[in-house]
Amino acid sequence: MAVAEELHFGRAAARLYISQPSLSHQIRKLEDSLGTPLFVRSSRRVQLTAAGRALAHEAPAALAALERAVELTRRAGSGNATIIRFGYTPVAGLGTLTTLLQAFGEEHPGVTIDARELFSAEIPERLRAGDVDIGLALAPPVTDGVDGEILRREHVSTLLSVHHRLAATSAIPLTDLRDETLLLFPRRLAPAYYDGIVDACQQAGFTPRIRTFEEPPVSAMLARLSTGREVGLAPASFAELAARAGTPVVHRRIVDPPIMAELSMLWAGTGQSPALADLLATARRCAGRDGWL
Repeated sequence: MAVAEELHFGRAAARLYISQPSLSHQIRKLEDSLGTPLFVRSSRRVQLTAAGRALAHEAPAALAALERAVELTRRAGSGNATIIRFGYTPVAGLGTLTTLLQAFGEEHPGVTIDARELFSAEIPERLRAGDVDIGLALAPPVTDGVDGEILRREHVSTLLSVHHRLAATSAIPLTDLRDETLLLFPRRLAPAYYDGIVDACQQAGFTPRIRTFEEPPVSAMLARLSTGREVGLAPASFAELAARAGTPVVHRRIVDPPIMAELSMLWAGTGQSPALADLLATARRCAGRDGWL
């Protein structure tokens, strides 16, 4: 970059506190590795080639990214990582996650959370693979090499159109869903949650009629429920906020018996950095303060 800016090997070498022959040798090695000349040299001046101009344009961003990567690597190695890759289930995105990240941001403004939406069944394997550092999953499967603890335990509620026959009631007995079509995400995305709903219905004396909705955005699911032909089921915190999203959908708690859902924090069992420990501590405080457990 010094040669590109100075267009003079002598001045660039002086700026870098190295000898001109050493700088010329380094430039030749770079050109050889790239397979193209970067400068046109003459006894009177130095000019950038087209390749040289392209490299000079891209190099500052590349060097800055490399510098940032080196710094993050050093901090991670010393236990002071400043970026936490956080995978979370879609049903946590409207309530629990927002509360947690706001609280953590206030307590640890120097740490960045890279939040990414994943289905619950994906999160344990992403943790084992090192793709994410911590996760928030709905009834996650038990997985070797992954530790966790329940962060939030709550009722499952219905989401249904304001025009649905059950919308006028404040709470819906589980047996009233006997003749309804339940809209759920596919079992493979949250097996334990799905099976818990099926088991509760069977204990209430019926086998539920379920229609799965293949990996949709939440907004599309709510729009589908507004037609009134199906009943969605979701953890109460998600259902309450989703019903405020501007669609003609309401939420009603399931009773007699209730169905419970559990959101858990997960992390790889290879140890925690100080930043992850801080995030877990904040999560526990939020759970106690807001009565999630």
